[in-house]
Amino acid sequence: MLCNRLPAVLLPELRAGCRFQCPRPTLIHARSAHGADGGTINESHIRNIGILAHIDAGKTTTTERMLYYSGRTNSLGEVHHGNTVTDFLQQERERGITICSAAVCFDWKEHRINLLDTPGHIDFTMEVEQSLGAVDGTVVILDGSAGVEAQTVTVWGQANRHQLPRLVYVNKMDKASADFNGCLVEMRNKLGAVPVPLEMPIKKDGKLLGVIDLLSSCQVIWDLESKGRSYHTAPITDPDDKSRVRQQLYELIDLLSGMDDNLAQAIIEAESMEKVPLKLLLDALRNCTVKQQIVPVLLGSSYKNVGVQLLMDSVLNFLPASNERNHVYNCFGNDFVGKVFKVTHDKQRGPITMIRAFRGVLKKNSKFFTAAGSTETVQRIYEPLADEYREIDSFSAGNIGLCAGPKATTTGDLVVASSAVLKKALKKLSTDAVETTEEHHLLLSQKLGLQTAVPDAVYFCSIEPPSSGQQTALDNALREIQREDPSLRVRFDEVTGQTVLGGMGQLHLEIVKSRILSEYRIDADLGPLQIAYKEALQEPCRGQWTAEKDIAGSKQYVQIDMTIAPSTVDTVHCVVLDNSSEAQENLKLVRPRQMAYFRKGALAAMQRGPKVGGQMAICALKLHSLTIGKGTADPFIMAAAAQCIKSVLSGAKCRLLEPDMFLEIVTPCQHLAPIMADLSRRRAQIQDVVPRGKESKVLKVNAPLAELADYSTVLRTISSGTASVSMEPNGHSLLNDSEETNALRRSFGLE
Repeated sequence: MLCNRLPAVLLPELRAGCRFQCPRPTLIHARSAHGADGGTINESHIRNIGILAHIDAGKTTTTERMLYYSGRTNSLGEVHHGNTVTDFLQQERERGITICSAAVCFDWKEHRINLLDTPGHIDFTMEVEQSLGAVDGTVVILDGSAGVEAQTVTVWGQANRHQLPRLVYVNKMDKASADFNGCLVEMRNKLGAVPVPLEMPIKKDGKLLGVIDLLSSCQVIWDLESKGRSYHTAPITDPDDKSRVRQQLYELIDLLSGMDDNLAQAIIEAESMEKVPLKLLLDALRNCTVKQQIVPVLLGSSYKNVGVQLLMDSVLNFLPASNERNHVYNCFGNDFVGKVFKVTHDKQRGPITMIRAFRGVLKKNSKFFTAAGSTETVQRIYEPLADEYREIDSFSAGNIGLCAGPKATTTGDLVVASSAVLKKALKKLSTDAVETTEEHHLLLSQKLGLQTAVPDAVYFCSIEPPSSGQQTALDNALREIQREDPSLRVRFDEVTGQTVLGGMGQLHLEIVKSRILSEYRIDADLGPLQIAYKEALQEPCRGQWTAEKDIAGSKQYVQIDMTIAPSTVDTVHCVVLDNSSEAQENLKLVRPRQMAYFRKGALAAMQRGPKVGGQMAICALKLHSLTIGKGTADPFIMAAAAQCIKSVLSGAKCRLLEPDMFLEIVTPCQHLAPIMADLSRRRAQIQDVVPRGKESKVLKVNAPLAELADYSTVLRTISSGTASVSMEPNGHSLLNDSEETNALRRSFGLE
């Protein structure tokens, strides 16, 4: 029968009446982790996964259980106790949230799992984006009582952009308000996914005891007194449950047969669904998951120690191995190639570069070459276990290593064994000749997807050291934190003479200040938070600029004629060349290196508009003429371009764009009216109101960020602490005249 055949990976011969015990919690040595003797691990036995979810859905708790049940740790950490492995920063333990993504590795059933625990708060979405470039699949965790929340939609979209297969784990099913079927409906409606439930919950007296596994058609019950390490199977005795399991299993086979030809052929030959081999069914599940046609859905309660082992089994069964993806790196052959997905700083070890290896082996005391053109030395290599550092000799293709020694690597860098290896791979990638460094970067970004999208800042504020003697130390601290977190913008404002920080939210900037104090012992002062307005041109404006100066006896000369005009799309600022015959005669005399410095200076100047110093948006620059005197230094060209932009914009007509936020508010029905009345006073647009359960409503709202100061506190007051809100950036919108006047007054401190 179908229910009596199950492969060893998915619970060892899961049959009714079997009892299982997780490995004794003893630490895994480095030799078994990455082959400290220089050996390599079979890539088919490696899984690189990221844990994604809305804030407080249970990512860190689930990760903690995985480490414990696999024998990687010998005690269960809890978020509310501040003793979890992956939340190791002081700020994470104080606030009970994940701020920085953390890498851990563990062995499970003769497989290696490299896991990245990511933040759920929208302010730290850059950490999620960095991590997704290093994994081959994801586990998306839902709160069984909340379903698909706002940040769930965001991280799902990020996984879509990276084309990552995923599993869904519905957590917190022990809650009375948990609704497994409701989560499946929301996955279809909100995420556009095809959920395939593989389990059903078993509850008794309001407690989640276990699950019914559809594939083996038996119950799996956990021994809660053993912290979930022991569990056993039992036959299904309830006739209604038997009927439901059989019906759902047939529906599953019917769905998969429409996607997998081998399964369809087997059903036709057997003339019955009951006689289909389970291995064929599992192969179809895996193939369809890897192709992102379906999303297997499991359930449990990580905090109550139920369901985590089956989730780990499913990671092995249904998510792709390292060698099943990333075929674009085949052009490197057996030579080492990897990608930097995160950089951290350790007080004793200095910069730590996290690298995902795609091909070859990287050994300690070796060197690698970056696509940016620098050579770095790897002094030591550590296996990933959050902030613990256990030294190993090497790590191979498919694995993740933490490297001490590299000084200049940044997130997204491609690292290879040597420059010769890179040139050889570039020839295989392109049929055309690739000569310049810019062409190298463009080809690598297009083919290998190395560019990391950095979101725009929504808040900014000034930061100052407690004394002028600590300014250098503060600059170094900000440089290190920005290298770890590219979403933090740091710039020096020449007008005010201050260092200005741009961030994803109030919490983001508060965490930066807290880290500067706790890690660098600098009690820096943050100025008042300001909204990060953008500025848009109303009409084209043209201008000329001539810069002429003698520097150390050398005459410097640059003459520029350009037009800045509104663009039809809000893209990264671009510099286009005038294609008229007269302009082309002049521009063809400009060397490529000189043009590169002109672009650099021009694009940097576009970051500061004439009204409030906001970034110029939805505009493009057209260059009509560029004359550069003989012997003119490249930095002088860059400075002249910036001065010309400033001159042109000084007489331009601009309007302000304010950042908007998408809010998802969950509230009991009795508080709906006062919440909506308060939102109307905040210039909010209510997009939808949908029911959640019998007593709650979910409001989907678009509102200006300027009107949401301390909104979560106000919401708790209105609802007597029963409502909750999550928000994320939702683009920018044009201000009308009166609103722009108020915004200018706020920006200049007149209100």
